[in-house]
Amino acid sequence: IKVQQRLLVSLAWLAGWGMVLLAARLYWMGNKPPNFSNSDNPAADSSHFLTRTLTFLYLPAVNAWLLLCPHTLSFDWSMEAIPLLRTVCDQRNFCSVVFYTVFVLLAWFGLRSKDSTTFHKTNAKSHVTNGKVLTNGHSLHHLDSNHHHDSSHHHNGFTPVEFPENTQNGYSRHVPTSTHASLPSKENMVVFSLGLLALPFLPATNMFFYVGFVVAERVLYIPSMGFCLLVVLGLRTLCVRARQRSSRTLLLGCTAGLLLLYSLRTVHRNQDWQNEDSLYRSGITVNPAKAWGNLGNVLKNQGKMLEAEEAYRNALYYRGNMADMLYNLGLLLQENDRFSEALHYYKLAIGSRPTLASAYLNTGIILVSQGSVDEAKHTFQTCADIPDENLKDPHAHKSSVTSCLYNLGKLLHEQGQQEEALSMYKEAVKKMPHQFAPQSLYNMMGEAYMRLNKLEEAGYWYRESLKAKPDHVPAHLTYGKLLSIMGQTADAEQYFLKAIDLEPTRGNCYMHYGQFLLEQSRLSEAAEMAEKAADLDSSEFDVVFSAAHMLRQASLNDAAEKYYRRAADLRPNYAAALMNLGAILHLNRKLQEAEVHYLHALQLKPDDLITQSNLHKLWNIMHKQGLRSTGS
Repeated sequence: IKVQQRLLVSLAWLAGWGMVLLAARLYWMGNKPPNFSNSDNPAADSSHFLTRTLTFLYLPAVNAWLLLCPHTLSFDWSMEAIPLLRTVCDQRNFCSVVFYTVFVLLAWFGLRSKDSTTFHKTNAKSHVTNGKVLTNGHSLHHLDSNHHHDSSHHHNGFTPVEFPENTQNGYSRHVPTSTHASLPSKENMVVFSLGLLALPFLPATNMFFYVGFVVAERVLYIPSMGFCLLVVLGLRTLCVRARQRSSRTLLLGCTAGLLLLYSLRTVHRNQDWQNEDSLYRSGITVNPAKAWGNLGNVLKNQGKMLEAEEAYRNALYYRGNMADMLYNLGLLLQENDRFSEALHYYKLAIGSRPTLASAYLNTGIILVSQGSVDEAKHTFQTCADIPDENLKDPHAHKSSVTSCLYNLGKLLHEQGQQEEALSMYKEAVKKMPHQFAPQSLYNMMGEAYMRLNKLEEAGYWYRESLKAKPDHVPAHLTYGKLLSIMGQTADAEQYFLKAIDLEPTRGNCYMHYGQFLLEQSRLSEAAEMAEKAADLDSSEFDVVFSAAHMLRQASLNDAAEKYYRRAADLRPNYAAALMNLGAILHLNRKLQEAEVHYLHALQLKPDDLITQSNLHKLWNIMHKQGLRSTGS
C-alpha cells in the first residue's frame, strides 16, 4: 500500500507541475484562452452538448489507434477529417467504450496485481518472480503448516536453507523463506506507464479548455513513451509465462516482426516529410481541403501558377467557405492581372470572414486601379472600423488595417483633402503594429504637411521616414524637394544624388533631380536627366510626360516632341497629353498635325480654354499661310 501511495504522490506531483505550467501559459496569453476558428475544432464550436461529449470521448480512442496502428497519418486533422459523433447510435461509440474499458482494466490490474509486473529486490540483486523467489540460485521451499520436518532430515534431497540475517554490504536484512512474503515492490510499472501515457495527453482532451485542433500527432510524443513501456511489459509477461521454448521463439519472432513493421512505417512516413510538396500530398486522403490549399501555396512559391490555381480550386471544391483559400486564390489571380476574377474571390472571402482585413485591402487596391475611387474609399474605411477582437492573426490584421488607412489617406491626398489625409495617417500611426514598416506612411505625412505649407512638420516626418529606413528612396526625393524650397540647395542636391546612387536604374530619381536642376537654371544638365529618366521608365506615363515638359522648358523642342509623342501613345485618350503634343507641334511648325491633336483633345475635353485658345491661334497662322484647315 505504501508503494502505491508513493506512486500516486509522484503522479500528483506530475499533474501539479503540469497545471502550474498551463497556468503560466494562460497568464502570458493575457489570462484568456486563444481564439480558434470553427474549422480548427468543429466539436468545440457545436452547440449540442451530446455532440461535444461523444466526439471528445471518441478522440482519445482515435489517438490510441494511431499509436497501435499508425497506418493513416496526416499533418492536419482539422475540419471534417474526423466527422462529429452526433448520436449514441453512431458505431464509433463502441470504439470509445472498448478504449476506456481496456484503460480502466489496465489501471486496476496495475494497482492490484502482485505478479510478474512487480520487480522485487533480494540479496542486493533484482529478480523477477513468478510464484517463486530466487535466492542465490536455490529454491526456498515453502513449509506447510500441517507437516513438520526435523532439521536433520533431508527434504527432496536438499537441506532447507535458512538465512537468519544477511550482513552483505554492511547491513542486516531478513530474507523471507516464503514466496508469499516477498519484499514490497519498488514501483508499479503498469501504473507508471499508464500515467506517462495519459497525464501528458490530458490538456489535449478538451476537458479543461478547448484546443485548436482535432487530432495533433505531435501531442503523442510523450504519451508514446508510456505506450512503448506497456508494450514491453506485455511482451515480458507473455515471455515469463511461456513454458515451452517454441512458444518463446514464436513470441520473439512476433516481436521482431512488430519492430520491423513499425520501422518500415517510420521510414515510409519519413519520405512524406522530405519536403512540403510530398507532405501535403500525403494528407489529401485525410483532409483534402487543407492539404490542397497548402499544396497550392507551395506550388505558387515554386512559380507553378496554373497548378497552384487548380489546387486552390480543388480545396474550395471540398470546402467552399474557407476565407483563407478564397483570399489566396484571389491573390494569385490579382498577381496574374486577372483583376475582375480576383475581386470576385476577395468579396467571397469577406463574406465568409468579415474580419479578414487583407481582403479589404486588396479589394480597395483593385477598385482604385479600376477607377472606382469612392467604392475603394468605402472599402478602406470599412476595414479600418473592424474591431480588434476574436481575430485569427492579430498582427497580420493590424498591418492590413494600417495599410488600409494609409491607402485611404493617399486617395484623400490626391484629391487635395490634406487635412483629412493627415487624420487617416495619424490614425494609421496609432494602430500600426511593431513589425509594420512605417517609412512610406511617414513620407506621405511629410508630403501632406508640405502641401499645407507646414514645412517644419514636413521636415520632421521626412526625417522620421529616413530614420525608419535610411535607404528609402521616395523620402530622399521628397526631402530633397523640401530643402530646395527652403533654399538649402546644396543639401537638397545631395539627397537627389543619394537617391540616384541607391536606385540608378529608376527613371523617377533622374526626373526629380532634373526638375531641381531646371529650377536652378542648369538647363543642359536638366535636359540630360530628363532624357535619361524617360529612357529608363519609357512605359511610365508620368515620367515620360514630365521629361517632355522639362525638355520643352529647356527649349529643346525636337526632343520634347519625341517624348510628347511617346506620352500620347501611352495614354491615347488623355486630353492633356494630346493638347501638349499639339502645342509642341505648333511650335515646331507642324501646323496641320498640331490641328489634328488639338481637335482630338477638344473632343475629349470640349470646355478646355487653353486648347481652344491655341487652336484659334493655329488657325490664324494657317490662314495667313494659305493652309487649309479642317475645323475652321
